[in-house]
Amino acid sequence: MTTTLPPVPRRTLGGLEVSALGLGCMGMSQMYGTADRVESLATVRRALDLGVTFLDTSDVYGSGHNEELVGEAIAGRRDDVQLATKFSLSRNDRGGLDIDARPENVHASVEASLRRLGVDVIDLYYQHRVDPVVPIEDTVGAMAELVEQGKVRYLGLSEASAASVRRAAAVHPIAALQSEWSLWTRDLESEVLGVAREHGIGIVPFSPLGRGFLTGAITSPADFGDDDWRRGHPRFTGEAFTANLRLVEAVRALAEEKGVAPGQLALAWVLAQGQDVVPIPGTKRRSYLEENVGAAGVELTPEDLTRLGEIAPPGVAEGGRYVDAGYTYGDSPEKG
Repeated sequence: MTTTLPPVPRRTLGGLEVSALGLGCMGMSQMYGTADRVESLATVRRALDLGVTFLDTSDVYGSGHNEELVGEAIAGRRDDVQLATKFSLSRNDRGGLDIDARPENVHASVEASLRRLGVDVIDLYYQHRVDPVVPIEDTVGAMAELVEQGKVRYLGLSEASAASVRRAAAVHPIAALQSEWSLWTRDLESEVLGVAREHGIGIVPFSPLGRGFLTGAITSPADFGDDDWRRGHPRFTGEAFTANLRLVEAVRALAEEKGVAPGQLALAWVLAQGQDVVPIPGTKRRSYLEENVGAAGVELTPEDLTRLGEIAPPGVAEGGRYVDAGYTYGDSPEKG
C-alpha cells in the first residue's frame, strides 16, 4: 500500500490544464447511499489540498444539490479549481431522465449552474447526453455563444458517438469527451477514442474503478445498501456478479504482487492510456480519495500492462453498462 502521497501531475484537455486525476462528485448527492454533507465538503477541500483540482459535477446530480455542495466547498478557493459541470439531463415524474439540449435550454441551464456554484465562469461545460431530437450543431452553437459571453471557458461532450463528436467539433473546438472507461469497460476504444484524438479532444473517464467494483471492496450483493442503485445494475446481479468477481480477483492478485491496492492498480492502468486521459474517480470520503491519489505514484511496466490487457480484454465484463442500453454513445439527428 502506498504510504506517502505523490504529487499529482498535471495534464491538458484540449487546452485546459487540470490535475491528472479529477474528483467525481456525483456520489455526494445521489446513487450511492446516504449523503454526508460534512464529510463530502471535507473530501472536496482535502482534494484541493492534495492537488486534485479538477472537480466534476452536473446540474442533474441531486437535482442541483451537488452543484450547490461543490460551490460551498470551493468558496474562497475558486482560483485553485478547474470546475466542470454539465447540462441536458433532468428528472421526470416517471422516475427517469429527460434530455433537452435545445439552444434555449443551454442558456437557461448555464445561468442556473453559475448561480448554484457561486461562480462567474465555468471552466468546462459538457453536454451531459446527446439529444436524439436536437441536432448537435444547434446545441454546440449555443454552447459556443457561452464561450463568447465569458460564461464558459471550454466545451465538452459526454457519452457521444463518434459521428456526434465529429459534427460537434466542426462547430466549435471540443476540449474533452467524458465517457466510461476502465478495465471492465473498454467499449470506448473501438471507435470513439480514435475520433476524439483525431480532433485533439482529451478523454475524461468516469467510473474508472468500475463503479467501485475494481477496488475489491465489494464481494457480495449484500454489500449494497437498500438505497444504492448498484443493487439493480446488470453487472452487479445474478450470474454476472459472480463472473465479474473473477476479474476483480485477478486484478487483486496482480496488485498484491506490486504492493498496491487493487483500485490503485486499476486507476494506474487508466492513467497509463495516454497523457490526454484524466480519470475522475468518484468518492465521498477522504480515505478513498487519498487511496486514489496514491495511484498517481504507481509505475506500470510494459509487462504489467500486457498482463492487465490479458486479464481484462475488451468485452470481459458480464452484463450491460446500464439497464437501458440506449443511454450510451448517443447519436444526434442530422441537421435539416
